[in-house]
Amino acid sequence: VLAFKTTVSFVKYTGGIGHTAQAKQHKAPGNCGRWPVKAMQVYKDLLTNAIANAETKGLDPAHLVITHAQCNRAPPGRRRTYR
Repeated sequence: VLAFKTTVSFVKYTGGIGHTAQAKQHKAPGNCGRWPVKAMQVYKDLLTNAIANAETKGLDPAHLVITHAQCNRAPPGRRRTYR
């Protein structure tokens, strides 16, 4: 994703997402796909941190397994009254 070689297909919350030909590879509904660069950078940093923690504890980083991943929606913004 960081090199824009493949897309991440969006199945839910597809309103306003553009179409791309690369999303056809993943059988995305309506060819909806994006390249979430910021999210992938955070995920890459998280994996780098997990590997560093495993090495610090004396564990083998090759045997690490991700057992659970969760993503929550952002809190809604505060509504303002303009006068």
